[in-house]
Amino acid sequence: MASTAVEFDRAGLDVWSDEETFEVTRERIAEYAAATNDPIAAHLKGDVAPPIFAIVPVFEAMMVPVIDVAPMNIFGRVVHGEQDFHFHRPIRPGDTLVSRAKAIGFEGKDNGSTITILIECRSADGDLVNEQYLTAFFRNVDAGERVGEQAPTHRLEPALLEQAPLATVSAHVDADQTYRYSPASGDPVPLHLDDQVARDAGLPGIIAHGLCTMAMSSWGVLTMVAGSDVARLRRYAVRFSKMVFPDDDLETQIWKAGSENGVTTYAFRTVRGEDTVLSDGLAEIADNS
Repeated sequence: MASTAVEFDRAGLDVWSDEETFEVTRERIAEYAAATNDPIAAHLKGDVAPPIFAIVPVFEAMMVPVIDVAPMNIFGRVVHGEQDFHFHRPIRPGDTLVSRAKAIGFEGKDNGSTITILIECRSADGDLVNEQYLTAFFRNVDAGERVGEQAPTHRLEPALLEQAPLATVSAHVDADQTYRYSPASGDPVPLHLDDQVARDAGLPGIIAHGLCTMAMSSWGVLTMVAGSDVARLRRYAVRFSKMVFPDDDLETQIWKAGSENGVTTYAFRTVRGEDTVLSDGLAEIADNS
């Protein structure tokens, strides 16, 4: 398919969205953990939020800046390309969180163009809880130039794939996974809920939420190499490579990539058989809480 030449709006860069406020409850944390098949007891009880729960408080703010940069007539081509969380502390019940987002850059290529969004999530007192980089990818759209900043890199070194993984963990996508994840996350996109809408879009049926797959990989990494302690997680990033469907069986493969200044870095990927569905996974885990 030939790429469509478009012009992204530079004036939309570095403009913060309106702030969104979110009250964190024990019940919402527990609902999210259950909706992602999380086995970690502290998450299921709502004592502390799983790491990818961090997307929930920022959901309303995160895509607003894209509208300031990309023309509306290409929004049907946008997919979630990458997600990169930088954690300063875990989210806990009783938190009042304030989030805002801005586009920081874009890049045009022949096969598609990206817009990078920076999201800030702070406590009511203004302390930084997490930062997130969302990369929106527009298929077969060429914006023709590179402007501003891109998200930090998190590429998996190909040489690691030649080694046996340090650990692997399996997960199953339930038949009703998307119907549980949608209300827990606040994501109402019909591609995940309406089979006919998905088929009209050229898909074989509904698809799993990418962030649900990411959440499943995160509890796998936490249980295997972080003692199930979310407070040790400093960074967690992936590239969304292929669609995941209900009833898929997944495996997250983990490699140790290095250690420095009390933080160990792990590379990982999540596969479905021979298909890699999450690539370029990176987890930075403090050696102590």
